[in-house]
Amino acid sequence: MLFEGGFNFWNFLADAITIFLFIMWIWILINVISDLFRRHDVSGWIKAIWIVALIFVPYLGVLIYLIFQGRGMAVRRLEDVKHAREDMRRFVGYSVADELLKLDQLKQSKTITDEEYARLRARLVD
Repeated sequence: MLFEGGFNFWNFLADAITIFLFIMWIWILINVISDLFRRHDVSGWIKAIWIVALIFVPYLGVLIYLIFQGRGMAVRRLEDVKHAREDMRRFVGYSVADELLKLDQLKQSKTITDEEYARLRARLVD
């Protein structure tokens, strides 16, 4: 138990929130480390310095990495998703042209609206 005073609702709630925050921090730490090792624009020495920072000052290291590299993490994640989508299309055998043809058929049959068509088409073309 983290707090004195025996077992009561408020101590239980504080313990549960503390455990939740710790698990959330570990999840963020794993995401930061995996992003760091997937990067190709950073040398091995910089990666080593980040790992040392994450080991010796973990909370501050994660916070600094998220502040300075958070936007880059999102961009790299989006690129990974797009690459995985393309790999899946090649594996399954569908191409963007096939999906656009199906989308046009849905629009002609009035199954989707013009706004939905424009949004889905933009997502396919990207």
